[in-house]
Amino acid sequence: MTSELLIRPATENDAEVLGRLGALLVQQHHSFDERRFLAPTPRTAEHYASFLATQMSEADAIIMVAEVDGRVIGYAYGTIEGHDWISLRGPAALLHDLLVDPNERNRAVGKTLLNAMIDAFTSRGVPRVVLGTAERNIGAQRFFERAMFRRTMVEMTRELKASD
Repeated sequence: MTSELLIRPATENDAEVLGRLGALLVQQHHSFDERRFLAPTPRTAEHYASFLATQMSEADAIIMVAEVDGRVIGYAYGTIEGHDWISLRGPAALLHDLLVDPNERNRAVGKTLLNAMIDAFTSRGVPRVVLGTAERNIGAQRFFERAMFRRTMVEMTRELKASD
């Protein structure tokens, strides 16, 4: 990497690019399974930006961005939660999103973002991090396995009515 990578907390000024990156995440997941994941719309980036902007003020949410030369090229979003009896899980951080712009991958940006999130969760006394990946996202699964995550649950879906 010729330019220095900066990992920092997201700010409201990052909302537009976070929306664009979030829309890529929506598109990717929808391409994995059109019936399970939301379909992207012309306003997905705007909606995702708005959602992440609301999370920036939440005490138990963490959003970090990866920046190179003043450009945000990736982000991670997670929340800290207490006991969850539905999931049979004790207190944990949930890593909801980790995305690097496809044009910026294979430069250790994702690994650096993940480590920054783990450090942030650790500093808040969280005992574990839980995440999910799409069944067909083998690359992400391998990435997280290399980072010492283990499989603990399998989500299964059954459609109850025909999709149009």
